[in-house]
Amino acid sequence: MSIHDIRIIETERLILRPPIREDFDAYAANMADAEAAHFIGGMQSRPVAWRGFLTLAGAWMIQGYSMFSVIEKATGHWVGRLGPWQPEGWPGKEVGWGLARGAWGKGYAYEGAVAAIDWSFEHLGWTDIIHSINSDNLPSIALAKRLGSRFLRHSRLPEPYQDVTVEVWGQTREEWLLKRGMR
Repeated sequence: MSIHDIRIIETERLILRPPIREDFDAYAANMADAEAAHFIGGMQSRPVAWRGFLTLAGAWMIQGYSMFSVIEKATGHWVGRLGPWQPEGWPGKEVGWGLARGAWGKGYAYEGAVAAIDWSFEHLGWTDIIHSINSDNLPSIALAKRLGSRFLRHSRLPEPYQDVTVEVWGQTREEWLLKRGMR
């Protein structure tokens, strides 16, 4: 098995893989959607979205992990990003999510987050994970709870989001494995 084999995750309905150039149009459309982008950095122009997209791709090169592009198996369409995320100054080792509005309400965030958490513990050796969530983002708080995470603390994000206070939800690897019946 090569390193590239462990960078692709398949679930029942999704393929999670590092972003590729062909994902950008859908990514940019998602970041131009005020409602979809509200809690993931806010609405962005195409040039600003390009820089954010390259940040995700570049993290794969430098850190060996980043958020995955979420591809809907049935259509082959890019429907979001989710997975491990820990830029400099971040409040912890995060597994986060941000899906396009057309993918909301289908259970994709849960399905993908479960796979990404498993992957982060197994392949990155993380001992805990967090989710940084705006207190107004009730669907993400509900997802964090469904994943078995609990509220840990309030925190601030690093620049350029230093004015944003988030709720930090999380759990340990042991708690995750117990919930999944693997311990």
